[in-house]
Amino acid sequence: MSRKESPHILVVDDDRQIRTMLARYLGDNGLRVSVADGGRQMAELTGRYRFDTVVLDVMMPGDDGFTLCQRLRATSTVPIILLTARGDDTDRVIGLELGADDYVAKPFNPRELLARIRAALRRVAMSAAPPPDPFAGRFRFAGWTLDTGKRTLVSPAGSLVDLTTGEFDLLVALVQHPQQVLSRDQLLDYVHGRSSLNIDRSIDVQVSRLRRKVEADPHVPELIKTVRNGGYFFSAAVEPVAEA
Repeated sequence: MSRKESPHILVVDDDRQIRTMLARYLGDNGLRVSVADGGRQMAELTGRYRFDTVVLDVMMPGDDGFTLCQRLRATSTVPIILLTARGDDTDRVIGLELGADDYVAKPFNPRELLARIRAALRRVAMSAAPPPDPFAGRFRFAGWTLDTGKRTLVSPAGSLVDLTTGEFDLLVALVQHPQQVLSRDQLLDYVHGRSSLNIDRSIDVQVSRLRRKVEADPHVPELIKTVRNGGYFFSAAVEPVAEA
């Protein structure tokens, strides 16, 4: 892969040393890197370029990483990896609720961040790859139509529903295993890959957000049911849809 064709990563951090270090390290490992010191530069760059992953620091002056994550997620499904400075789970759960796909706690090993970036890129590439079986990429359930090749979800009313990368991958995992109990560990594997160190609760957050988009009443879910001490169960009948 030529450097021009390599994935383009945006690093947003107010610490110049971290920006410089990551630009050099990620660049040495075959990625194109742009850097921003905060929300203003991030907005300028995202308006000019299409990024494949955004690495976003949480603790920044002015608009913090949570605000920027929410703002970016409102207009884009690009994978977002948060850099969190705290050791507890609070920042991580908040970030996932706002639409982030993954996180790395500071201080971090650049190799771990690189692995998570590559995992995010693989998930997007695998989801976008056309399936070998013409029935494998499109599914219908309860009036909804899911197209894994085009990465689209259409509601029973015919509306296109915006999903984040994590929400889409989670729905694909559930739809491909209908009427089966999937544990949180299994869903973490499907959604994040084996490289993920995410806490189990991150799946709960993703499920909650997905329910708000596909359930008639997210508080009384009919499609994605919780199995006590087990995981989650996709109750709808799923049928493959042939290409028109």
